[in-house]
Amino acid sequence: MKKSGTAKCDPQHPDGYVHRTSETFREILPAAISGKEFCRYGDPQESRPKPFFWHPADEQPFGDLQQAVINHQRQCPEIAATYSRHADRGPRPIEKAPEPQRNTPSEWSALVKEFALSNQADLVGITPTRLEYVYEGYEIPYPNLIMIGVAMDHATLATAPSTIDDTRSAVEVAQKYNKAARAVRYLSNYILAAGYHAKTFPGPMATALNMIPAAIQAGLGELGKHGSMINRQFGSSFRLSAIATDMPLDPDQPDIFGADDFCMNCQVCTKACPPNAIFPEKQTVRGTKKWYVDFDQCIPYFGETFACGICIAECPWSRPGVAPRLIDKLARRKSRLES
Repeated sequence: MKKSGTAKCDPQHPDGYVHRTSETFREILPAAISGKEFCRYGDPQESRPKPFFWHPADEQPFGDLQQAVINHQRQCPEIAATYSRHADRGPRPIEKAPEPQRNTPSEWSALVKEFALSNQADLVGITPTRLEYVYEGYEIPYPNLIMIGVAMDHATLATAPSTIDDTRSAVEVAQKYNKAARAVRYLSNYILAAGYHAKTFPGPMATALNMIPAAIQAGLGELGKHGSMINRQFGSSFRLSAIATDMPLDPDQPDIFGADDFCMNCQVCTKACPPNAIFPEKQTVRGTKKWYVDFDQCIPYFGETFACGICIAECPWSRPGVAPRLIDKLARRKSRLES
C-alpha cells in the first residue's frame, strides 16, 4: 500500500482527528496512470467505461485513494453513522413469486411509477438496458432499467463544502443515498412479489451500472457542465439509484428542456470550483463529446472536504423554484429565434 503522505492534526480537535488536505490526497494519486488517461480523455474511439473510483479497490488503480477518502470521512461521527451498516437502507429482498402476474408493459410502467413515488422516490424513469451503460467486466442480464431519483434538501446541500465542524452537506448526501437505496429495495420487493426478477443498484458504491447515461435516457434530465445531471424540477439536487428487471415495461424518452444549451454559456460552476476541475467547454471522452470534470483535480479537494458538492449547490438550476423559470425563459428565446 502506498503511503498517503503527510497529514497534520487539527489543533482544534485534540481527540485525534487528522486533517488531510488536497495536497495529501494528491500524493496518493497513482503515478502510473492519470484519471484522464484511465477515462480515455481525448480518445475518439467509442468504448464502454472501465471500473473506476467507486468500484471495489482491487478492480481499479485508484483503490488507495478511495480508501483514504473513505477513512477521512469515517473520522466524522455523523458521516460514519450515516454510512454505517446500521443505517436504514431498506428491506432485504424477498423470494420471487414463482409465477409472474400478467399486465401490459404500459400497465406495469404506470404501476411501478405509482409504487415508487409512494415509497420514497421523487423521480422515476424507464429505459432499455444498453451495453454502453454497463462497466467492462460486468453484465446486466435483464432487459429494462428503472431509474430512481431522490431529491436533496437544497438549503442543507448549499452549506457545502463540509468541514469537520460542519458536516451538514456531507451528511445530507449520505442520507439521500440511503433513501435512494430504500426506494429501490421497496420497489424491488414489489417486482419480486409480482413474479419478476429485480437487481438493485443503490449507490454510492458502483457495481455494473453507469447510472447517469441510463438516467438521461430514462428522462430524468440532461448532463450538466459539472458532470452531474440537471433535472427540470430539482436541478442537480438529487441522487440516483436503479433496478434492472425482466418485468415488461414501456421506455420513457429523454427530457430535453434546454439545460445543455444553458450550460454552453453559463460559467457558474466553472468559476465556483476551487480546484478548477470543470472545463468551460465540452471534451471528447471515449468517443463522445460531452461535459467532463477533471478527476485528477476534483478528487483531492473532494476528499479534503468530505465530498465537496459546491458545483451542484451553486448550479442555478438547483435553487428551489428557479428551474421552471429558466425553462420558460429558454422556451421563449427558442421561439423568438425560430420565428
